[in-house]
Amino acid sequence: NMAAVAEHRGKGAVGVIHFDAHPDTWDEYFGSKFFHGTPFRRAVEEGAVDPRRMIQVGIRGPMYGEEDFDFHREHGITMIDIDQVKDRGIAWVVEQIRRIVTGPAYMTFDIDGVDPAFAPGTGTPEVGGLTSHEAQRLVRGLADLTLTGGDIVEVSPLYDGPGQITAVLAANLAFEFLCTL
Repeated sequence: NMAAVAEHRGKGAVGVIHFDAHPDTWDEYFGSKFFHGTPFRRAVEEGAVDPRRMIQVGIRGPMYGEEDFDFHREHGITMIDIDQVKDRGIAWVVEQIRRIVTGPAYMTFDIDGVDPAFAPGTGTPEVGGLTSHEAQRLVRGLADLTLTGGDIVEVSPLYDGPGQITAVLAANLAFEFLCTL
């Protein structure tokens, strides 16, 4: 999706707003350069996005070490971890998004950015995440930005609980995103 937007807008013309528990900027995993933990590294390397106008929100969970964020530092990617979200609040996070992501931008929301208490239906759940209300407010906070597209990923109905609460949340976030457009 981001590559198609970049093709239409031009290389490096698109910023990214990335909600997730994981940075998805690893170089490779089990010998593969292409898996769900590498897409943003590939997008930066291919020039599909402008890393200086890229922000990741809600990052948490186990990391291999501080070197996991070398790529961020080298390319100017901004990361707001979950502790910053909780300590400083949603309004502050939205302010940071608006400060960093100027011009055309793509929103991607990995459902595991939300705590599994609210979104258990994902393959890589991480405790201590966003509430469903915080997720709604973050997406609503994107109104009036120059959004070029977006997606909601890693919803897995197989792992969803009774009432399909993950699917319901994802559908609501998609609705909120469409309203921002």
